[in-house]
Amino acid sequence: MMTPAQTLRDLLAQDKCHVMPCCFDALSAKLIQQEGYDLTFMSGFAASASRIGAPDLGLMSYGEVVDQARNITDAINIPLIGDGDTGYGNAMNVRRTVTGFAKAGCASVMIEDQLAPKRCGHTPGKAVVGRDEACDRIRAAVDAREALRAQGGDILILARTDARHEHGLAEAIDRAAMFAELGADILFVEAPQNEAEMREVCAALPGPKMANIVEGGATPDLPNAELHEIGYAIAAYPLSLMAAAMQAMVTSLRSMRDDARPGQMDFVELRRRIGFDDYYEESEKYVSARRDID
Repeated sequence: MMTPAQTLRDLLAQDKCHVMPCCFDALSAKLIQQEGYDLTFMSGFAASASRIGAPDLGLMSYGEVVDQARNITDAINIPLIGDGDTGYGNAMNVRRTVTGFAKAGCASVMIEDQLAPKRCGHTPGKAVVGRDEACDRIRAAVDAREALRAQGGDILILARTDARHEHGLAEAIDRAAMFAELGADILFVEAPQNEAEMREVCAALPGPKMANIVEGGATPDLPNAELHEIGYAIAAYPLSLMAAAMQAMVTSLRSMRDDARPGQMDFVELRRRIGFDDYYEESEKYVSARRDID
């Protein structure tokens, strides 16, 4: 059977830029799959907000993040890229992180070069570790990937650098190039400031590249066709679903306070999307399950 990692490799081999809405829990991931998207990413920003109601400032633990990823992969069969942040410690922690995400069913894991505690890539105050430590993280991630392969497992390494913010685009490109030489499968230079910088990133670096599009963030929100022409293989939208969901919930709460009923998904579709209809159909094979439903 095709592994999630191999499915992701096949997608990246296609001549297109994949639109990747990012999820934050099992339900949001399920909706992404139901709407026909080929892959998704567990946004650390959105998952932290959803799971612990707190900002993405390194507050979620490794165990909480892996548990969230496992819940998501249990609900979908499209590839999930997990946010492994800084790897949660030194190089040996990075190895454990990569192995844990693979065992949780992730097709890929992102490892970045920020100084812990990390910050959202489009918020102030972020800093990166030195080149040696950054390379150690990716080297450890690649070593973990190879160890998994030797045991029949598989995962891709998405290597991210946030060096553009502190040290300029040239340093960010140099770091990403080193990550590629170390064996990273996908490269992610966070927060280029304009289209010219995005083009420079893609022209300078080998292999699949990911763009991170935060509405109102530092990177231009370009049409998908243009992102493909520039050279990106993935366009991630980390906050689109969470922002839409939060706006809808706030609107509903304000309407209810005024004794109004806001427009919402009808109950029949709600049940279907969550999976009630599939459950009922499958349970028809079992007498005891039918009795429980009745």
